[in-house]
Amino acid sequence: MGIISWITLGLLAGAIAKILLPGRDPGGFIGTTLIGITGAFVGGWISARFLDRPVEKEFFDLTTWGAAIGGSLVLLIGYRLLFGNSRD
Repeated sequence: MGIISWITLGLLAGAIAKILLPGRDPGGFIGTTLIGITGAFVGGWISARFLDRPVEKEFFDLTTWGAAIGGSLVLLIGYRLLFGNSRD
């Protein structure tokens, strides 16, 4: 997959992570989008490096999507822990 595919996947993974963890985030839409893109890269790296599950070259692979969404969730939770969770 190319860089544009990872960015697109990250945008979608960030949106899915936001749906799974609703609430107001300190960064708003832009922050959540950047977390999604970064989460896709981090999730792919963790999957390939530590779980011995290299990310396939296909955009519609379930493992790729799971790694991207998982990475986005981890970063979103970490972001909320560091910068506060304004669910009020």
